[in-house]
Order: sequence, then structure tokens, then C-alpha cells
Amino acid sequence: MKKNFRPLYLSLAFAFALASCGTQKMVSTQVENIDNLPLKITPLAETDLQRWSHLDLVKDTVPGMSVDKAYKELLKGKKGIKVIVGIVDSGVDINHEDLKGVIWTNKKEIPGNGIDDDNNGFIDDVHGWNFLGESNNEQLEMTRIVKKGPGTPDYDRAKAKLDEEIAAMQPKKQQVDFILNADKTLTNHFKKSNYSLEEVKAIKTEDTGLNQAKTLLTQILSTATKAEFEKEIEGYKDYVYGQLNYNLNVEYDGRSIVGDNPNDITDTKYGNNNVIGSDPKDAKHGTHVAGIVAQVRGNKKGGDGVTNNAEIMTIRAVPNGDEYDKDIALGIRYAVDNGAKVINGSFGKYFSQNKEWVIDAMKYAASKDVLIVIAAGNDSEDLDVTNKYPNDTYDGSPEFTNNVLMVGALSPSYGTKMVAGFSNYGKNNVDVFAPGEKIYATTPLNTYEYLAGTSMASPNAAGVATLIRSYYPKLSAVQVKQIIMESGTPLKNTVTVGEDKHKANFADVSKSGKIVNAYNALILAEIMSKK
Repeated sequence: MKKNFRPLYLSLAFAFALASCGTQKMVSTQVENIDNLPLKITPLAETDLQRWSHLDLVKDTVPGMSVDKAYKELLKGKKGIKVIVGIVDSGVDINHEDLKGVIWTNKKEIPGNGIDDDNNGFIDDVHGWNFLGESNNEQLEMTRIVKKGPGTPDYDRAKAKLDEEIAAMQPKKQQVDFILNADKTLTNHFKKSNYSLEEVKAIKTEDTGLNQAKTLLTQILSTATKAEFEKEIEGYKDYVYGQLNYNLNVEYDGRSIVGDNPNDITDTKYGNNNVIGSDPKDAKHGTHVAGIVAQVRGNKKGGDGVTNNAEIMTIRAVPNGDEYDKDIALGIRYAVDNGAKVINGSFGKYFSQNKEWVIDAMKYAASKDVLIVIAAGNDSEDLDVTNKYPNDTYDGSPEFTNNVLMVGALSPSYGTKMVAGFSNYGKNNVDVFAPGEKIYATTPLNTYEYLAGTSMASPNAAGVATLIRSYYPKLSAVQVKQIIMESGTPLKNTVTVGEDKHKANFADVSKSGKIVNAYNALILAEIMSKK
């Protein structure tokens, strides 16, 4: 999903284009010793990479969350309660083999009878609600502002940014078109699309176009298989053309199909109960997020979720473009009203026309003891300088509410590169960091993939929050947030952050200066639950 967050699944394509715990200690090794551990220089085995976010910093020398250690040493033989987790996202493939057993079901609703049995305002909302209806592609918020014209609040900034983005996208379009044309040239030459590197190298021709295609694809196929290339270039093409045709296109109207007025928060009778969306592939982002939290543990299918006691409630509210504040606000309220105790929000943008609607919804969640976990964003921005929506504070103001946890992303490389290069950060506006790069989880139609982003870090943290709420249900949302921030592993490494890759002390790139640690969190939860 784009959502004005830089896409993180196009690395190859960009390269192509550019050519009883009272006696237990909170931290099992002294911080000073952790900081001086020898770095892991050998690549992780595939089986370890698939679950690196669950590994332990001291034992495995990767900045994981010690989830496996927590299950082995703290949770063995214990039973927690089920916790409903609202996934506000692009939709979830609720039929996925590794998720269908953990999907929330509204037991007060009779499926398919066309009646709002529980009188909650949503007909046949058996597994959640789809606030996007049949729509998917959308404009960015700045595009909507520019479409409204001069005089609209924030118009000048939006217009300048939109012009900048369109200009930056033109060479990318030329690049992707050049690559696609080269591939087409070779496909026509060989009369097949699955040609090999050896076949390309063997071409002998005086044709200029064919030689150009040979040179480019020789370079590409030297670092990737043809299948990998096709997958990457397809994703790159979708991103570039999606930006130009939908996200940055002032003339595009993706909302009319929904049938509501997105600028009227009282217009609530819209959407449907198809929480997957019209095309399961469009639910890739949300399916991955849901899997990080709750894909079934220990079944030898794909990866393992952080928690074994979640029920995933799907709220489809994040399109291929920027989300509407109205959908997010109503989505949060839906999750709260239907029993969610943790809500994950792996979305965001840098313009907002109705942020107060979302602030009010977050405050409403706080009043109902619901924790909201939000991705910090993927643009290497300092959020103490740049507003990212939603958040619990803007322009240096005091926090509007105390139930929001903002999460930055870690890479599996402990040391200088520990903070994922794309991750936003901020001493005052990012609360904590969690694994967010090379995260293996569920994707639609019974598949599994590695994805990267603070979108992945947020559900990792949300999974830990769910563990706490499952095994220590008397603790409040505010206490759970406090536990996650205070129990994290504190590190003092020098790390690189920002577009300019400047050096900073890890302790200074988030409010806590820590990485999420499930093992320590459960120990602290045990202590706090006895107070």
C-alpha cells in the first residue's frame, strides 16, 4: 500500500531502474554488555530470518522481541483470555489457511439475512466492516486539497508538494517504460517470455534496440531470476502508474463508487461487510499485518504470530492512496464498540483535513480502555519536525490522549544499521522501535512473503500488547503502553537515521530509547498486576 508512505517492496526494481517472575531480572544481560556484543556478520539462515523478530538479542545477536523466549520460559502451561484486535487496514483475507481460525466473528449477527441483528448500525457485519465498499484506488490527501482549489486550508503547501511529486515521478515512468520495452523486445525476439540469462548473453545482432535490451537485461538477470524480475517490475509499474493515474491525479475520483459524502462525519450509512475487498490481492497489506499479530503459532505453515490468543477484527478503511479521516475515525469507533481492546493502524499521511475526527475517535477509544498502536511512517522523517497523521500530538502540543503507541522500525542488522533506513523517528513523537524489515507473514490466497515497513513494526508491537492484555487482563490500556515502553531493551548504539543517514544515539531517536521486548514486558506486567 502506498498511503504517502514510501513503498518498500520495490528494492530490486529501483536498482534496475537506476541501474512468578519476582526474582527474574528485567534484562538478562547488562546493557553495557549488550552494546558490546560481537555483531553477527554471517547471514541468518532462512528459518531464522523468517522469525527473526521473535528471536533474542543476547542469544541470537539480532534485535528481536524475545517472543520465543517468553513462550518458552514465561507462558508455558499458562492460559490467557481471547483479545479482540482491530486491524484498520486494506482488508484481510479472512479465508487464509493461517488466519481463518483466528478471525473474529460477531456472534450477535445472523450471517446473510440482510438485517442488523445487533442494532449496531451495520448489516451482516459478521467479521468486521468495509468502509471502502467496492473502491480501492484513491488520491493522496494533498491531491484532494489541490482539487478543492486556492483558499482551501494548506493549499499552497499541498500544491508545492504535489508539483514536486509529479515532477519526481516522470523520470521513474520513463525508467519503467524503458525496462518494460526492453523486456518486450527480448520476448518478441525469443518468441517467449521466460528467456534465460544465457540466452540473452548469446544474442548476436547489429540491431541497436535489441542490443540495448540485451545490455539491460544481462545486468538485471545477473542479480535476479526472470521470475523475480517480473514480480519486481510489475510492482514497480503498479506503483509508478498508480501514483500518476490515481494518487497524484487531481481529476481522478475514486470515492464516488462508495456513495457517501467523505466530508460529512454524520453520513455513516455506507460500505459493506466484505472485509476482504473486491480483489483479495488488494488486501495484501492488511493480511500481512494481521498475520504478524496472530498467524497460528506452531502449525508449520508460514510464520508464527506474536500472540496465540487474538481474534482478528477486520476494518477495511485504507485504500491504495491516502485514507479518509472519516473512515479512520469511524473504523476506530467500530472496533471499540464491538469489543476490540487493541487496534493496529499501519497507515498514515502528511496532510489531514479533518484530523479532529480522528483525535476524537482516539479519545473515545481511551475512554473505553482501548490501546491504539500506530506505524511511525516510512519516509526517514523526524516526526518532532514533521507532522504525521494520525498521531497523539501535533506541532509540539501536549498529547491529546494517552492510549496511543507510535512505533518505528528495526532491521535485523544489530549495530549501526539497526534502525531501518526508511523508518521515521523522533525523540518526542516515536515511542518505541520494533522489528519492521524483512518480516515474514501471511499474504492473500494462502501465500507468505517478506514485507518491510513501520507497517510491520506496528503489529509486532501490537502483538506484544495483545499478549499482555491476554495474560494480564486487569491492566489498563495506559498501563500496557507504559509496560511496553518501560520494559523494552535500552540501547546506546550509534545508529544512522534520516534521509541524510546522519548518526544519532539510539536512545535519542524515540521517547523510550528502547526496542520492544515481549519477555521483559510480561515480567513487568506480572509485577504491575500485583500492585
